[in-house]
Amino acid sequence: MKAAVFHGTGRPLEITELPDPTPGRGEVLVRVAACGLCHTDLHYLDHGVKTFKTPPLVLGHEAAGTVAALGPETDGWKPDDRVLVPSLWACGRCRFCRMGRENLCANLVMPGNHADGAFAEFVVAPAKELVSVPASIPLERACVIADAISTPFHAVKHRGKVRPGDAVAVVGCGGVGLNVIQCSVVAGATVIAVDVNEARLELAKKLGARHAINPATAERVDKQVRTLTDGGVDVAFEAVGTPKTIDLAFSLIRKGGRLCVIGFASEPVTINAGKVMFYELEICGSLGCGGGEYPEIVALVESGRIDLEPIVSGTLPLGEINEGFDRMRRGEGIRWVVTP
Repeated sequence: MKAAVFHGTGRPLEITELPDPTPGRGEVLVRVAACGLCHTDLHYLDHGVKTFKTPPLVLGHEAAGTVAALGPETDGWKPDDRVLVPSLWACGRCRFCRMGRENLCANLVMPGNHADGAFAEFVVAPAKELVSVPASIPLERACVIADAISTPFHAVKHRGKVRPGDAVAVVGCGGVGLNVIQCSVVAGATVIAVDVNEARLELAKKLGARHAINPATAERVDKQVRTLTDGGVDVAFEAVGTPKTIDLAFSLIRKGGRLCVIGFASEPVTINAGKVMFYELEICGSLGCGGGEYPEIVALVESGRIDLEPIVSGTLPLGEINEGFDRMRRGEGIRWVVTP
């Protein structure tokens, strides 16, 4: 099979011929129809973030496709079934899995990090993790459910705990932030979008944001938000991953409010602990999504309450994957998808 192989930071992915993988017990071989390009991949490619598996490694953790072959003990699936490959695989046995927090599994596996991923014609995945994709959702769109939709859904529902009537701010309107907006609107919140990219702010409003603020032109984002919300938002989501944007999001919450950090930041962040205490503020992180949440997410997409069309900016053949990452580096589009 053809695959885009990662050899280390600062090097482009290499299109390489590899042996077709063979599914083992409880595993399914998936013919990859589409896999999304994510900023997490850029952390490996550009920023020196290490993968758990030592390169060479096939990246790609946001895939959809069809069942190509079945290993033993894979009841419930058959060849050509349309499936989504979640971005996190849990053991199902550890303490966190038994608590229903599979995304914190002690034996967590992320394709394209702990194991070979889906920037390839085929990928092997645990049968128990696969999610059925209705025929009404094109696989070239469905793949982004695996991370760009599921991560925001988990953050909004389970970590941010957004309720009807809440005021929500979303700092960073990339692929994750825009879907935090969609999920917050589904939850019944009024949303304020914050980003320095005017095109993304316009898209944020089309996806349901009531207000949009550009920190590059606004003198005091926190003051504007307090005016719009009578004191600040109930929940602020940070979807960039820098100390500056985390600090900005923290400044937007009201007394008793909650900051939910989704963006990965490698640098330390300073938070005013006195303010946390005195105003009873909450700070939480959010990682990925548990497997049990996918049926609800797929139903929201199928019903049209979450829209994938504006999220997928376009598709590229596997051989042009490095051009796709260059587009991401230039800030072009929202989510690019390769179609092996």
